[in-house]
Amino acid sequence: MRSFVIHMSSSTARRPNAETLVEQLPDAELIEAVNGRDPAEIADVQCHPGNLFKPHYPFALRPAEIGVFQSHRRIWRKLVDDKIDLAIITEDDLAIDPDRFSQTLDLLQDHATVDSYIRLPVKQRERPAQVVAEKGDLKLILPKVIGLQCICQVVGREAARRLLAVTDQIDRPVDTLLQMHWVTGQPVHAVLGAGNREVASQIGGSTIQTKIRPSGKLGRECKRGVYRAQLALRPQKP
Repeated sequence: MRSFVIHMSSSTARRPNAETLVEQLPDAELIEAVNGRDPAEIADVQCHPGNLFKPHYPFALRPAEIGVFQSHRRIWRKLVDDKIDLAIITEDDLAIDPDRFSQTLDLLQDHATVDSYIRLPVKQRERPAQVVAEKGDLKLILPKVIGLQCICQVVGREAARRLLAVTDQIDRPVDTLLQMHWVTGQPVHAVLGAGNREVASQIGGSTIQTKIRPSGKLGRECKRGVYRAQLALRPQKP
């Protein structure tokens, strides 16, 4: 199994954590992130205002979100071009528990294939439509509604090929698109209890989130609630 850590070399505060991940993960290397704030780096990206797929996405894509999406596509392309069967893909604000991570990989050994996309989330919010396998207190599940964030996942080559085919044009963040299994044709599983943590606040803060005026928060949360309710109408099924 290969591992790829998405990291922007100009993010010096995140570099030590990225290098720690390279030391901890199997056969790991850093992959330069796409800088969505640099027009030259995203000049060829075709973005749309949330209207490529249903439900309509109610928020404009931020430059950083475009960069994150293209960074993941860069690695999906590498899996396909280099014929890599399986890879761990992480962002550079991840912290792992090495022992629990090793147990997680043992659990996945008999289940992860070239067709897999398996999230190892930092938030344990997903509810199972099916429990596929268990090992101690670890659970490999097919969640009813796929969770957000792409901080850590195991991705197979054919899953990467499938996702590349539907993301030549984008209209929403990568984690939000991945929730739309009816669009991607890609089932998404998750491992609960892997012990992963997000440490962005300790290494310079989020590279995506922006401050929103209090006057705009209520409207944004209302739109978010409506959107999530629409997603819940299309759960994954075993």
